[in-house]
Order: sequence, then C-alpha cells, then structure tokens
Amino acid sequence: MRGHVRPPGDKAISHRYALLAALADGQSEIRGYSTGGDCASTMRCLRALGVTISETGRDASGLTLTIMGRGLGGLSAPTGVLDAGNSGTTMRMLAGILSAHAFSTTMTGDDSLQRRPMRRVIVPLERMGARIGSKDGRPPLSIQGTASIQPIEFAPDVPSAQVKTAVILAGLHANGTTTVHEPLATRDHTERALQAFGVRVDVRGRSVSVRGGQRLTARNLDVPGDISSAAFWMVAAASLPGSEIVIESVGVNPTRTGVIDVLRRMGADLQVDGVQISGNGSNVGEPIGTIRVRHGHLGTTVIDPAEVPGVIDELPVLGALATHGGELRVTGAQELRVKESDRISALADGLRRMGADIDELPDGFHVRGSQRLRGGDVDARNDHRLAMAFAVAALGASGPTVIHDAGAAAVSYPEFFSVLESLRA
Repeated sequence: MRGHVRPPGDKAISHRYALLAALADGQSEIRGYSTGGDCASTMRCLRALGVTISETGRDASGLTLTIMGRGLGGLSAPTGVLDAGNSGTTMRMLAGILSAHAFSTTMTGDDSLQRRPMRRVIVPLERMGARIGSKDGRPPLSIQGTASIQPIEFAPDVPSAQVKTAVILAGLHANGTTTVHEPLATRDHTERALQAFGVRVDVRGRSVSVRGGQRLTARNLDVPGDISSAAFWMVAAASLPGSEIVIESVGVNPTRTGVIDVLRRMGADLQVDGVQISGNGSNVGEPIGTIRVRHGHLGTTVIDPAEVPGVIDELPVLGALATHGGELRVTGAQELRVKESDRISALADGLRRMGADIDELPDGFHVRGSQRLRGGDVDARNDHRLAMAFAVAALGASGPTVIHDAGAAAVSYPEFFSVLESLRA
C-alpha cells in the first residue's frame, strides 16, 4: 500500500460546526464538511428546524456549506418527525439543543439507532427541565423543551463526549453556568468549536463550564481530515511490508491522537509533520498536520481502560492490525457493545471467520497475530467501522474475503473502497 491520501472531513467536528453555525448570529461557511451519511443526517434535521443550509462546493476535503444561523434559541418547530438515520451523535447532541426550545419534537432513526441507549443523555436533560419520552431508554425520543432550561452541575457515570456536548449545548440557553465533570477526559472538539464561535468556555482539569446566554458569532471554518478515517490507512501501511502512506491535512487534536501513540507502541514507523491550527486565522481551532506511516515490526501491546476513551473509534481497526502480527489486548471498552453494532462480538466473530486467533472479553478483546489470516465470509452488521476494519485485515489474508454490508462504510467514508484500490501498489 503506497500513496498520498486526504481523508474526508472529520465527522465529529463536522457535526459540531453545523450545530453551532445554526445557533449563531449571521452566515457561516464550513469547508471540508464530512460527506458521510451521519453528517448528512445532522444537515437534514437542521433544515427541518428552519435552518437554511446551501451546499456551495465539493472537493477531496469534503463539502462546502453556507449556513444561515437562527440565533440562540431561534430554531423553529418541525412539521414532522426528525430522522437521525444511523447517527447517535446527531440524536444526542441535538437533544441538548431541542431541550432548550419551547416546542415538542420527536426524533427517530434507523433500526440500529433505535437499539442504542439514550438514557445517559435523557437523565441530565430532564434535570435541566426538559421532558423526554423514550422506548425504555431508547429511540424514538419525544422531547418537550422549555425556554427556561436550568443550569446544572453534572457528573456522568460513563465518559462520553456526546453526553458532555448535549448538556453544554442545553446549558448555552440557560440563565446561569452549566458544568460537566468527566470521569475520564474525552475529546474536546465541542470546547474548541464553541471558542471558535466566540463563546467563553472554562476548562479546569476534567471539568467544563459554560455560562448561558452567550451569543455565537458566525464564522468561516475549515474541518480537518478525520483521524478516525485516517486510522485505516495508518494501519494498512503499518501492516504490509514495503508500504508507505502519507496522510495530508488530517486533524491531530491531542484528545484524538491516542491512536498514534498506540500504533507506535505496536511497532508502526510513524511521524507527524507540519502541525498548524486550522480555522478562521486565529489561534482558536483544530490542529492539523501530515502523518507518514511505514511498515514496522509489530509487537505486543495492551490498551487499558484509561486509554479507551481516546481510541474508542479506532479499536476495531487496531484489532485488525494485530492480525498481521504482534498481539493486542484491550480492556475497559464495554462501550463498544452499544455502538452501531456490538462491536466486540461482531469484530471477534468476523476476524475469527477469517482465521484470526481472537478471544472476546466482556469489556474488550485479545488478538494474537501468530498465524496468517486465510480470508472468508464476514458480516459488517451495518457498522461502518467494522466494514473498513475487515477490509484492512483482509489485505494480509492468503485468500479472498467477502464483506457483507460493506456499504455501511458510507456512513463516515463513502469513498473508502475507491481510495483503498488507489493505494494498492
């Protein structure tokens, strides 16, 4: 595997920029917005809430969007049910905003999303004054918002950037200061995005506070390339002898670069160059850089619970890397069981069908790469990250692999398989 690649716009940052641009005063331009299905769901929901969004361009980095902000508390009641598709991010974050609007909204999603837990976001938003109905803590959600949303201090039991964001976005509309105390640090894209839109955010250790009533100012912003998507190319290069892939304009936010640390520990030859701040010309925004990865000798690595929040999205592809040699043991990752699929069970089943030596643990997995994969028939279970992880694992197999539900990759990386083909040396 050899070549240069620019991954699609970061999915997590794209969601946040779109949501904040919708709440801002004035017209924002977002360049490099993710082309994936999840971020399209956020756009679709915002349009249904009265936000004018125009797609004014498209290139290798993603979409260029012009978003006319409605101002804080300025969304309109939708005329029908909001469809978040497969996007738990859309549903959880938007629930925070809708809780602070004095109208009723119902949000649903596809079969996969309707199985995902929402109680962790329902509990704090109801403490703030919203009324939220659900199906035993799962979608659809019926949200009765209030214009008098209350500030709270909240300490979630499970570290979750989405829950933190939902509470902070609701707190933006409150009369007072809302604080979230995290049990473990999670990605800080929301804090950075709020500052980019002119909101003062107080970060002290693992506590994040925002004072309600601050107006957001429209911005022109660039979305960095998605490091979670780039991880598939990092692993592909690290897996196969003679490989070298250069990944350009990729986000290297320190709360997301845990995958780089793990890859180096596993034996990848990896360097990061040219780091600078993206965004609106200020020092507020997301760091971007160029990542060069070459094949290296793979060794034995352990990912412990404290590391998991920083690499939660990359764990399936790191498991795929271990099938090419070396060994990887992951614990404390029970959150993987409530993603688009039960990623622990599905990953273990798929890799085992390809010939891997893998144990499924209650909260993780253990892969021993002492034998070459033979290939086989695997099921991605409509999970984008599994579809791509199985493809990267298959690169080292002695025989062919058939990935069922491979089209799920379009949720975050519609161009994945065409880029994979272009990098084959």
